[in-house]
Amino acid sequence: MLYYLSQHILDWAHGTGWEARLSFLRLFKYITVRCAGAAIMALALSWWFGPKIIRWLKAQKFGQEYADRAEAAGLSGSRLDKKGTPTMGGLLIVVTLVLSTMAWAQWNAQVELTMLSVLVLAGLGFYDDYAKILKQSGGGTPPQVKLLTQFVLAAFVGIYLWNLPAKSELHLLASKQVYHSNLVSDVMLPFVKYPYHVGIVAGLIVVLLAIVGSSNAVNLTDGLDGLAIGCTLITGFVFLFFTYLAGNFRAAEYLQIPYVAGAGELTVFCSALIGAGLGFLWFNCHPAQVFMGDTGSLALGGAFGIVAVLIHQPFVLVIAGGVFVAEAVSVILQKGWFKFTRLRTGTGRRIFLMAPLHHHFEKKGWYESQVVMRFYILCVLCAVVALATLKLR
Repeated sequence: MLYYLSQHILDWAHGTGWEARLSFLRLFKYITVRCAGAAIMALALSWWFGPKIIRWLKAQKFGQEYADRAEAAGLSGSRLDKKGTPTMGGLLIVVTLVLSTMAWAQWNAQVELTMLSVLVLAGLGFYDDYAKILKQSGGGTPPQVKLLTQFVLAAFVGIYLWNLPAKSELHLLASKQVYHSNLVSDVMLPFVKYPYHVGIVAGLIVVLLAIVGSSNAVNLTDGLDGLAIGCTLITGFVFLFFTYLAGNFRAAEYLQIPYVAGAGELTVFCSALIGAGLGFLWFNCHPAQVFMGDTGSLALGGAFGIVAVLIHQPFVLVIAGGVFVAEAVSVILQKGWFKFTRLRTGTGRRIFLMAPLHHHFEKKGWYESQVVMRFYILCVLCAVVALATLKLR
C-alpha cells in the first residue's frame, strides 16, 4: 500500500516544483527499505496490540486448564503455574503480520497465496482453540477435519502454481545454460545444481507434504514458553535470505539457484513475520503471559511451507526447520511404535518418555528454560547448514 501510494505521489509531482522535495519517496522502490519498514511496523504493532489482546483474551476466559494436563502427564512445577494463561495469542501474530505485509509489500500472486494460506490456517487454528476452550478437555476440531482442510488448501496452492504461467529459471554460468522449471513438477534438492523433473503427481505430493507437514510440525513444537516462536524466528531469517536471493536475478545467477520473478516481495512478508514474531516473543517468553495456540502455530507453519514451495526450495525447509522436523518425527515414531508393539505383544511400548520431543527432555529432568535454549542452539545450527546449501552444491 505504501509503495503504491509513494509511486502515485511521485507521478503527480513529476514536472512540478515538488518532484525534488519528494524524491525520498523513491526509497519505497527498494525491497530492503520496505523489509525494514515491515519488520519495525510489525514489532511496534505487536507491542501496542499485545497488552490489549491479552486483556481481551483474559476477559473472555480464553484459557485452557493446563494444570490438569500437566498433572496427568506427570509434569510439575512451573508447568502447573500456567493454569489460566490465555491461549489464542496467535491472533496477535496474524494481525500484525497481515497489516504490515499489506502496508509494505507489492501485491503479486506469491504474496496473495501466502497471505491466503496464513488466513485460512489461522481461521482453522482459531476454531480449534475455541473448541478446546469450550470442552476444556483437550478436544477441539477432529484431526480428520484439520488434515482435510490443510490438504485441500495445499492442493489448491499446488494446482494453482502448476497452471501459473510464471516459471523459475536456473542460470548455469559455467555452461551458459538456462533451465526453465515449473514450481510443482520440477524439484530442486539441497546440494544439487540441477532441477529434477518428477511430474505433476510427485510434485503435488511434495507441495502437500511441505505445507501440511510444516503446519503440523510447528504446531507440535508449541509446548514450552518461547520455544515455537523462537525457532520460527530463526527459520524466518533463513527464508529472509532465500526469498531475497530467489527474487534478485543477479544474485540468483551468481549463486546458481532458481530465479523466481516476484519472489522478492516474499522477503517483505518474511520481515513482517520476524517483526511480528519478536513482538509476540516479548509476551511469550518465560513466564508466558499468553500462548500461541493453534491459531498461530498452524498459520506460521503453513507460511513456511508455501514460501519454500514458491521459491523452489521445499527441501531446504526440512533442513532449516530441523527442530520442527524432529518434534514431528518424535510424535510419529512414538505413536507408531506404541501401536505396533501393542498389536505384537498386547502391551504398547514407548520410545520416548513423552512426545513431542521437548517433553521427553522435561521428563528427564531438564528445566523448561534449558530445553528452550538448547533447542534454539540446534535450530541455529540447522539454519547455518541450510544457508550453506547456497554454495555447497
